Amino acid sequence: MARTLVSITVCAILLLAGCDRGTAPKNIGRLAPEFSLQDGQGKVSLRQFRGQVVVLNFWASWCPPCIDETPSLVSMQQRLKAKGITVVGVSSDEDEQAYRRFIQEYGINFPTVRDPSEKVEHLYGTVKIPETYIIDRNGVLRRKFVSEVNWNSPEVLSYLSTM
Repeated sequence: MARTLVSITVCAILLLAGCDRGTAPKNIGRLAPEFSLQDGQGKVSLRQFRGQVVVLNFWASWCPPCIDETPSLVSMQQRLKAKGITVVGVSSDEDEQAYRRFIQEYGINFPTVRDPSEKVEHLYGTVKIPETYIIDRNGVLRRKFVSEVNWNSPEVLSYLSTM
């Protein structure tokens, strides 16, 4: 009984701290690191989304959990865009053609850019993709999700809708 209570308490603290697994990332509650990336198709910078909730997703076309997660990201973006919630994708793909095919095949409906150097991933402290960061309308980093997430689960939709 005591062990269960301790486990529940630890899980609650971690969730409130902003991370769904492990210890809280060091930047939770601080301004999200600013970045600007440009690839052959366009430019994305965090600053351009100020005033919106940003779901910053690090992914790659060769990553099985990223592949599994993508349809729910696309669907969630469609459902919540009118509420000022925007998914921003940063791909670590080195192969530009594989990246482009993935965007086409999965109907990516949100801004995404390729960063094969993984410069922005390192800036955020990402160690495993997919990893996703929730940034509030004021640019403050609020939460980090590690690994695949169902972005259409009632809990996630409720969390994002109340930001």
